[in-house]
Amino acid sequence: MKDRIYLDHAATTPVHPEVLAAMMPYFTQVYGNPSSIHSFGREARVAVNRFRDRIAELLDCEPQELVFTGSGSESDNLAVLGALQAMPAGGHLVTTSIEHHAVLNTFRHLEGRGYDVTYLPADSYGRVDPAWVEAALRPDTRLVSVMYANNEVGTLQPVETIGRIVRERGILFHCDAVQALGSIPIRLSQFPVDLMSFSAHKIRGPKGIGLLYVRDKTALYPLIHGGSQERRRRAGTENVPGIAGLAKALELAVGDLPESAARLNGLRSHLLDVLRSELGEEAFVVNGHPTERLPHILNVSFPGISAETMLMNLDLEGIAASAGSACTAGSLEPSHVLRAMGLPEERVQSAIRFSFGSDNVHDSVTIAGRKIATIVKRLRNRK
Repeated sequence: MKDRIYLDHAATTPVHPEVLAAMMPYFTQVYGNPSSIHSFGREARVAVNRFRDRIAELLDCEPQELVFTGSGSESDNLAVLGALQAMPAGGHLVTTSIEHHAVLNTFRHLEGRGYDVTYLPADSYGRVDPAWVEAALRPDTRLVSVMYANNEVGTLQPVETIGRIVRERGILFHCDAVQALGSIPIRLSQFPVDLMSFSAHKIRGPKGIGLLYVRDKTALYPLIHGGSQERRRRAGTENVPGIAGLAKALELAVGDLPESAARLNGLRSHLLDVLRSELGEEAFVVNGHPTERLPHILNVSFPGISAETMLMNLDLEGIAASAGSACTAGSLEPSHVLRAMGLPEERVQSAIRFSFGSDNVHDSVTIAGRKIATIVKRLRNRK
């Protein structure tokens, strides 16, 4: 088998060895149910509280403002649906056309329940103008949801400006920060947001554990009914190993953030340099904002080559990449993000997302870049 090169870290990341080590005792030694009153349960409860305190410290918020969930998608759903169920039914909502499907499909569901939804576009770089948000607000607007960083093109949104605009109107503001976590500093106490969603598996943590920040005094109705876990906001026995893994992964990510961002940005730039050297500037187009972006995501269109064909050939060469969000895997639908940016159809149909992580090094990116260029030349010569 060929040596494989993984360039799909925006979809998921390998678990860090220290994260795995932090999780293991809660599979084998501290295995009690945190809701049990005996010593085994109390031991698990103490651990959950300790990890919650540590995560709150790293995100600069209060421990009671954090709700553990089963995924980033659940965090998005709980934020939007839970907040709205705590209000009178109906009204107006605002989001963007470039959101992750965990948000977009939730808003589409709400349209079927009688809510009026405004879907804002993005500019050609994938940015949403705060003025568009302000213009969309109405007296009956209940909630606004804008992602922090786009998972397909990496563009950062001006969410602090948007948050201030929304807060001045007394409207709830939700932000999906799943892709941003671990790549840019997040200080929740200083941030004009009421609800923010996160997930562990994007930062070398385990799958199956998410997090929702709920600002103090923000009403939230549970989507899962049962016990009194998470201050009655999310029933179900806590995933103690997952919570341990999330806490450790976040600790590592925050501690290494500046150095990691610089290294990943360097790998991104290096892949572009290889492609320019092997193919020339005119052979591809970079999608997304040139500066207001995440350091580890590179979205490139190879006009004239379908994304599906390109991905199949990359996979045969042992290179993992994607054509968009991992949550739409198996779908042949072109990127809704690139279409919302108003890009030409040829760019939309030929876009590939490469995303870098801690297991990528300069030499492997060089190899990947040369293989990508060879595939592009071969496919274009067939025509």
